[in-house]
Amino acid sequence: MSETKQFDVVVYGSTGFTGRLVAKYLSQQYSGNEVRWAMAGRSEEKLAQVRDEIGAPADTPFVVADADNLDSLKAMVASTKVVLTTVGPYQLYGSELVRLCAELGTDYVDLCGEPAWMHVMIDAYQADAEKSGARIVFSCGFDSIPFDLGVYHLQNLAKEKFGHTLPRVKGRVKGMKGTFSGGTAASLKATMAAAHKDPAVMKVLLNPFSLTSGFQGAEQPHGMKPYFEEEFNSWVAPFIMAAINTRNIHRSNALLQHDYGTQFVYDEMLFTGPGEQGEATANAVANDKSMAGDKGPKPGEGPSKKEREEGFYDLMFFGSDEQGNKLAVNVTGDRDPGYGSTSKMIAESAICLALGLCDKSGGIWTPAPALGHTLIKRLEQNAGMTFNQV
Repeated sequence: MSETKQFDVVVYGSTGFTGRLVAKYLSQQYSGNEVRWAMAGRSEEKLAQVRDEIGAPADTPFVVADADNLDSLKAMVASTKVVLTTVGPYQLYGSELVRLCAELGTDYVDLCGEPAWMHVMIDAYQADAEKSGARIVFSCGFDSIPFDLGVYHLQNLAKEKFGHTLPRVKGRVKGMKGTFSGGTAASLKATMAAAHKDPAVMKVLLNPFSLTSGFQGAEQPHGMKPYFEEEFNSWVAPFIMAAINTRNIHRSNALLQHDYGTQFVYDEMLFTGPGEQGEATANAVANDKSMAGDKGPKPGEGPSKKEREEGFYDLMFFGSDEQGNKLAVNVTGDRDPGYGSTSKMIAESAICLALGLCDKSGGIWTPAPALGHTLIKRLEQNAGMTFNQV
C-alpha cells in the first residue's frame, strides 16, 4: 500500500439511506483537504442527485461501481486506501468486495451484523489480508462498536485499577430510542433464510465462538428468556443485537491474545424495570417478532432527521471477578442508534484507517483490537458518544 491512491475513503452505497448519512457527515466534518473522499454507487446521475440533496461540495468525486460488475468493483478498490461499504445484506452483495480488498491490500469497513457470513469470510480471506496488509474491519456501526469498545474500555480500566481484566462482564441496555436500520432487518432475514436452507449455517449462528477460528471458551449464557436480575433490581429481556455483539466481543478477546481471559463470559440483555410492569415488558420484548416481519423500514428507508436527532442509547457494562472486584462503565450516544449514530461510527472508523491512525497489520479484525482507544477518542470528540466509568 505504498503507492499513492486517488482517494483516502470511498463510500460505497452513497445513494442508500445510511450511505448518504455517511457522505453528509464526511462532507460536513472533513470538507477541507485533510481527507480525500468520494461517493460511490451504481448510477452517476443518482450520485449527483444525492450530492446536491446533502449539500456536499459540487466537486465531490464520484465512483460508479456495481456489485454485479466485478471490473467496476476492482477499479473502485484499487483507487482508494479504504472502502467504506453500506451495501448489504453483505452475504448477498459483499463477498467479492471483501475478496478484492484482501487481495489488493485495501482497507475495508462495513456495518455487518451477519456472523455466519463473517465466519465464511474469515476462513476464506484472513490469509490473503495478512499477506496484502489489508485491514478488514467488520461491524463498525451500532453493531458492534458501542458494545465492543465498551467492554474494551472496561477491561483497560480494570487493568489500571485491579492489575488484571475481569472474567465476567454483563452488557445491559439501560435505555434506547430509535429504530434499527432497514439494512439490519434485511440482514436478519437473509441470515435466517440461509440458516433454514443449510444446517451448517444454523450451527455457526448458535455457537458464541463462531468467529474465533477454532477456539472454544467457557459456556456462555444463552440470553433467550426474561428473568429478574437481583443485583440490578430489574427484569431483563433478550436483546436482539446480542447474537452478533457477543460473537464479535469473543473475537476481539481472541485477537487481543485472550486479554480478557480464556474463560471470559459475556452476555447482553435489556433492562425493563422492576415489578409486574418490568416483567410484562420483558415478556413483551421476548415475544416481539417484528424484526423478522415485513413491518419497519426497508433497505434505503429510515427515520426523519428529527427522529434521528431525538434518538439516543444508554448502555452499561458491569464487570466482576471471584475476589469481589467490580467495575462499571457507561457508553452513551446522542443520536438514533441505527442511523444517526451508526453513520458517524463507521465514518470515524474509516478515517482512523485512512489517516494512518491504526498500527495493526493486515487481517480480518473487529473494531476494539483494530482501532481501540484511538477510535474511542474520535467518537467522543466527533460523534456524540461518551465512555465513562460509573
